[in-house]
Amino acid sequence: MDLEQNKQNAIAFYKTAYMGDPKGAVEQYVGKEYIQHNPDVADGTQGFINYFERMQAEYPEKSIEFVRCIAEGNLVALHTHQTWPGNDQYVTMDFFRFDENGKICEHWDAIQQIPKESANPNTMY
Repeated sequence: MDLEQNKQNAIAFYKTAYMGDPKGAVEQYVGKEYIQHNPDVADGTQGFINYFERMQAEYPEKSIEFVRCIAEGNLVALHTHQTWPGNDQYVTMDFFRFDENGKICEHWDAIQQIPKESANPNTMY
């Protein structure tokens, strides 16, 4: 496994889909199967494409910043800061598993909205 290449591919995959081209992201970065663990997204590549196409149509002004990227074995973890219309902000943690050909084949995530107030002065990212 080429950890640096997997990191670059995970970021490119997520950014490409998030910014409005999920079909291109799948064509370039996904392997023969795509197992989805987010309960809001249907399993498989078509479910992924449908979800991100809908997201782009409904929220074209959203943005994403990649804060951290960590790779180990066949896994890559992304820590992101997302800003949505109305200045709703979220922190996400996404995990991607890569197959033996260096293609993404499985995804898990956790999403948390950044609250307006915090009990401490630290950011969530």
